[in-house]
Amino acid sequence: MDDRKLPLTDHLAELRTRIAIILLAWMVGSAAAWSFSESIFGLLLEPAVAALGDRTLQAIAPTEIFFTYLKCAVLAGFVFALPIIFWQIWAFVSPGLYDKEKSATVPFVGISTLLFASGAIFGYSVVFPLMFDFLTGFDSEFVHSAWTMREVFALTTRLFLAFGVAFELPVVVFFLAVAGIVDAPTLLRGTPYAVLGVFVVAAVLTPPDWVSQIFLAVPMVGLYLLGVGVAYLFGGSRRRERSASDESESA
Repeated sequence: MDDRKLPLTDHLAELRTRIAIILLAWMVGSAAAWSFSESIFGLLLEPAVAALGDRTLQAIAPTEIFFTYLKCAVLAGFVFALPIIFWQIWAFVSPGLYDKEKSATVPFVGISTLLFASGAIFGYSVVFPLMFDFLTGFDSEFVHSAWTMREVFALTTRLFLAFGVAFELPVVVFFLAVAGIVDAPTLLRGTPYAVLGVFVVAAVLTPPDWVSQIFLAVPMVGLYLLGVGVAYLFGGSRRRERSASDESESA
């Protein structure tokens, strides 16, 4: 572990620098994505458009198309900047880690990016078609779905990010374990409460349909259990290293 003790002002200055780098990367990615915003929008909302059949999305405000495309470019910029975002997060917390843990920078960035992408792709390819088909299933001879592009984009973006962030659960548990906040036995005993919390979070993040709630909650439970395994591996190793360090300091 790094023995240097930096004052709080230095930590805040470093944090400010890393946030600035993240925002710059996000802006560059958004600017690069602007030229392709219409294509990205069409790809992202393809499940909703397919569920509507021969109907199209509606724009009911003069600026709705422009601002929706702008938000689409910002979302794409965030996704493009994810490796840099994860790299900056790791670089900020790494001084408090042991040397063996610091060497995991590249794996951490790769695994975090892969987990987010896996969650987003899973939501897009599996959950979105089922969810939109479920919602259009309430059409009748009295009423037909006529969705606006702004509302559908907002719902799709929320779920896209929710699935991506949910799949980061093993990484969150890893940080909690190496920080000594939780350990594997505590996490395992708290599994029933974690399952309850997962379903509550899924109900808040998803529309009021059981399809998207189940498909978000079940993978999160599995990822939580995976996180318990991560905590067992890294938490135990960290405790052994801390004990060895304390013994050497005492000697």
